[in-house]
Amino acid sequence: MATATSNMHVAIAKPFTFASCEVSKPSVAVFSSGIKEAPWMKLKSSCHISSTHVISQKLTTNTLKFNRIVTKAMSESNDTKPLPGLPVDLRGKRAFIAGIADDNGYGWAIAKSLAAAGAEILVGTWVPALNIFETSLRRGKFDESRVLPDGSLMEITKVYPLDAVYDCPEDVPEDVKANKRYAGSSKWTVKEVAESVKEDFGTIDILVHSLANGPEVSKPLLETSRYGYLAAISASSYSYVSLLQHFIPIMNPGGASISLTYIASERIIPGYGGGMSSAKAALESDTKVLAFEAGRKHRVRVNTISAGPLRSRAAKAIGFIDMMIDYSSENAPLMKELSAEEVGNAAAFLASPLASAITGTVLYVDNGLNAMGVGVDSPVFKDLNIPRDNNKS
Repeated sequence: MATATSNMHVAIAKPFTFASCEVSKPSVAVFSSGIKEAPWMKLKSSCHISSTHVISQKLTTNTLKFNRIVTKAMSESNDTKPLPGLPVDLRGKRAFIAGIADDNGYGWAIAKSLAAAGAEILVGTWVPALNIFETSLRRGKFDESRVLPDGSLMEITKVYPLDAVYDCPEDVPEDVKANKRYAGSSKWTVKEVAESVKEDFGTIDILVHSLANGPEVSKPLLETSRYGYLAAISASSYSYVSLLQHFIPIMNPGGASISLTYIASERIIPGYGGGMSSAKAALESDTKVLAFEAGRKHRVRVNTISAGPLRSRAAKAIGFIDMMIDYSSENAPLMKELSAEEVGNAAAFLASPLASAITGTVLYVDNGLNAMGVGVDSPVFKDLNIPRDNNKS
């Protein structure tokens, strides 16, 4: 299923306490240290797991804990008034984020950052998780993590049932149609969801693919079945092709599409099996081809974010997320734990006019871990003078 947990992209959701300030909507994310009293606005966290390395040695971590990065959003009563600084301004834009099923993954973080910049948020949620997600949203269980930088709550305009493994109703097997987890939901294939969004809203400007699944992710590639391998490719990479194929006719020119990948696409990550590394490699290759085709035909940009390891419910289910985070903290150039907001803010930038010339790109948001050729915490390097910051916040 398209949004199941073995997606290996992890997020951590930690509640913030924001200074209260009175604001009038809409808001715009402004990355400027010179603005001292600008009201703050929208932000969130989401689901996608990035695994790093299963390591057996004990790590003595002197990791520098940086303050969490927050998107500062500026509200203006006049939507047309020029903004100071260099704003990430998504006012008047509409985003569809596929793959949000709770409040602590990458998809959620991206939704919050897009909302902080002024975008309207639509969500596609895996059908079996839809009822729990909508109930939690309605009962206020997500209210703490819905808080935006101005103290208001992020609004999700509409939640659509979605299973991105199926392109159209004719593709759905009878056993899935009869499955009680799908009872009560309709129009949840990719084609039907795109048609529903068109009927409800006409167009969108931003498309986010935040879903992946490998049913045999815990198996080494040599032990992966054909079914498991193809299922990983279908849910984790072709689903993006399908989403863009069906949504691009309703995307406004100048729009942006973003997916989430992981460095296992190009490096060996033990434990990230079942064809998931192959699926991420396919996703990155497809990003380049889709950027060419979508750019030429529709003036839509296509990029992917290679995110580092973060904690989420999905990641914890895999079993070694803590070791992955420890490994990253010890070996990345920036010795700190990655936050979901940092990934969300990168997505907001890629979706904004500030990135108008960026397409076909893999953007690494992993504290620089992708640049490393060796693990510097290895005893092999114990006699080398390895730079590190031993300060603790």
